[in-house]
Amino acid sequence: MNDLTQPAAMAAAASEKWRVAEVEALFALPFNDLIFRAQSVHREHFDPNTVQLSTLLSIKTGGCSEDCGYCPQAARYDTGVESQGLLEMDAVLEAAHAAKAAGATRFCMGAAWRGPKQRDLDPVLDMVREVKALGLETCATLGMLKDGQAEQLKDAGLDYYNHNLDTAPEFYGEIITTRAYQDRLDTLERVRGADLHVCCGGIVGMGESRTQRAGLIAQLANLDPQPESVPINLLVQVEGTPLQDAEALDPLEFVRTIAVARITLSRSYVRLSAGRQQMPEAIQALCFLAGANSIFYGEKLLTTGNPDVARDRDLLAKLGMRALGSTH
Repeated sequence: MNDLTQPAAMAAAASEKWRVAEVEALFALPFNDLIFRAQSVHREHFDPNTVQLSTLLSIKTGGCSEDCGYCPQAARYDTGVESQGLLEMDAVLEAAHAAKAAGATRFCMGAAWRGPKQRDLDPVLDMVREVKALGLETCATLGMLKDGQAEQLKDAGLDYYNHNLDTAPEFYGEIITTRAYQDRLDTLERVRGADLHVCCGGIVGMGESRTQRAGLIAQLANLDPQPESVPINLLVQVEGTPLQDAEALDPLEFVRTIAVARITLSRSYVRLSAGRQQMPEAIQALCFLAGANSIFYGEKLLTTGNPDVARDRDLLAKLGMRALGSTH
């Protein structure tokens, strides 16, 4: 890819392997050129005025044995998050009904485990079956999976499994030491092997360089096949975590990250995830222009805040956008 601004390069992007230097060159484009390129790619594959709505529920909160530097659910950090056991089925279904009534089409269930034991997984399988029966797409993020567990989730009716790469391989050790990058890739391989859709993204604003942000996007873009859903999280600085004082990422650099993700992951849903509560409406609008076409919708993302439903509806109305699956 000699000229990153040429349409031929854009058309070839989906089939070529992306080198970090090529991704970094996208980041370096003039802002207007980058946004134009991203919006052009977006329109080739998606309705530019629709957004997919997902709701995320923490079905098991806190007490995690991992040391992810951004996470308020790690047991070793004093963040005010109380460890709670697995939710009862009634509570999960109540939340799923509310999500569907508010317009969400996908319901994601997250549990703060390093990975589920079989006794943990069995009740989650029942939750997946019941949520699927409501007519919602189902997604789960339960940590690392062992052989056979992805197949059990698939058989129960799971549509998507979320397992993020978090950051570039060369920066990963600065953020997490309790599991290796390869552990994450192994879980993704198990998910693909079970014929589940992959939801896989990362977190920016953790002190990484632009080159390392490009490294994360390159890793995601070079997954084969590419993830169907790519959540891009902006670090939420939580007091008590090692990253509580991380330097905030410039908002326009975040928009650039969305644009680069759209260009390199042309057929994936690119989701605005954590950190959206802190974003002004104008920055969110730029993210949609840059190719974001999915959001987490509701009051909370696991343990951190999220714009409420009414505020999101108002923003989408201002932008003339509509929820995927809606008629108006």
